[in-house]
This record gives sequence, C-alpha cells and structure tokens, in this order.
Amino acid sequence: MTPNPTQTVREIAIQNPATVRVFESLGIDYCCGGKRPLEEACLRANLSLERVLTLLSSATKSESEPADRSWTAASVDELSTYIVDKHHQFIRAEAPRLRELARKVVSKHAQAHPELTSIEELFSAMADELFAHLMKEERILFPALRQLEAAASTGAPAPITCFDSVQAPIARMLADHDDAAELTTQIRKLAGGYQPPADACPSYRGLYHGLEQFERDLHRHVHLENNILFPRAIELEASLRGTAHDRV
Repeated sequence: MTPNPTQTVREIAIQNPATVRVFESLGIDYCCGGKRPLEEACLRANLSLERVLTLLSSATKSESEPADRSWTAASVDELSTYIVDKHHQFIRAEAPRLRELARKVVSKHAQAHPELTSIEELFSAMADELFAHLMKEERILFPALRQLEAAASTGAPAPITCFDSVQAPIARMLADHDDAAELTTQIRKLAGGYQPPADACPSYRGLYHGLEQFERDLHRHVHLENNILFPRAIELEASLRGTAHDRV
C-alpha cells in the first residue's frame, strides 16, 4: 500500500515496516508522536511532503524488487566487488541501526517481553563477528582471489600469498557463515518468526522487520560466496597449480 499524506505516521510505520528506516533518517517521530498525519509531521519537521512521500514509496517498492541477477558467469573480480558494494555495505549500514533500535526496544518492552534482551545480545554478538569477517575478506581473501584470476587470465604462475592455499581462509569464512546462520536461527526462534506481538509499538515492529531483512540479505550474501565465488576460486587455484606441474 502506498502511503498518503492523511495517514498517521504510526499507521504508515505499522502497515509498511520498511518505512521505519526512512522516518528514522529524517528525524520523524513514529512512536510517541506517531498519531500525527504525515503531512503535519512533515510540516513540523520542516520537510517537503513530496520528498518524504517519494522516499516512503521507494522503501515500500524495494520490498518487492526481483532477486539479484544470476552471477554464475561473472568474473571473480566482478562478483567480489558486488558482494562488498552491496552486502558488506548493507551490514555496515544496518547493523549499527538495528543495534540502537534493539537497545531502544529492550528499554521499553523487555519487562513484558524478556526474549528481547536475548535477541539484542545475540544480534550484537553476530554483528561483532560479521565486522571482523568483512575485514578479513576485504583485506586478505578477496585481493588474493583477484590475483588468482589475474594470473589465470595472463598465464602467470599462482601468486605468492600468506597462506599455502586459498582453501584455508575459505574454510575459515565458511565456518563464520555457519556461526552467523546459527545465530540468526536463534534470533528468529526467539522472535517467533519475526511476528511482533499485539502490543508492539512501531519501533518494535520496525526492529523485527529489520532483523528479518538482515537475515534475508545475509542468506543472499552467503549463497554468493559459498556456492559461486569460493568454489570458482578453488578451481582457479587448482588449474594454476596443475599448469605449473605440467611445466615441470
């Protein structure tokens, strides 16, 4: 449903949880002040109603966008760059936002819903692990994979790296993915499949929506690495080493 100016901010946030991040970015109160019509809220915040409606519509539309393109024929460089630009940046943008939102929701609702405290702790632990994971990929693994591809394309020998084989760091990344999957499973279970209770305020609903979107993006992210990027890198390395052996 497309938001309209006469709806209250609270109604919009409840009907379309994806709009919560828009309200947050614009400083529009969708909780305590959420009973105001959108047009009044924009006036109070000195914001263009037309611009706000455009942002809200875009947020709602993004929920129904088609899945990512097929990456099976993409180069290692192209795919790894896409992963960093889309999925790594998503984590860096959303994890701090969801952490703060979880802290806010816990402070207001944990007494009635104690599972929220566990959800906040699990998400925070997962975010810390993921930030370290992203750094290792961007600074060590992905550059090594690109060097492998460059060597294969030019007929050069396999590049010298700080590890004997790319299979070692890839195994570590796969283990990290398994850890993240276990944490998201626990969070989803505690959150009842991300179905907010009847007494949930817009912040509460926005948190569950955000956590669900985070899990969904993480699944796509892990799929691209586990099922496409990493197997291709292992094949490239094996091919380069086989070529080098044939030359001996």
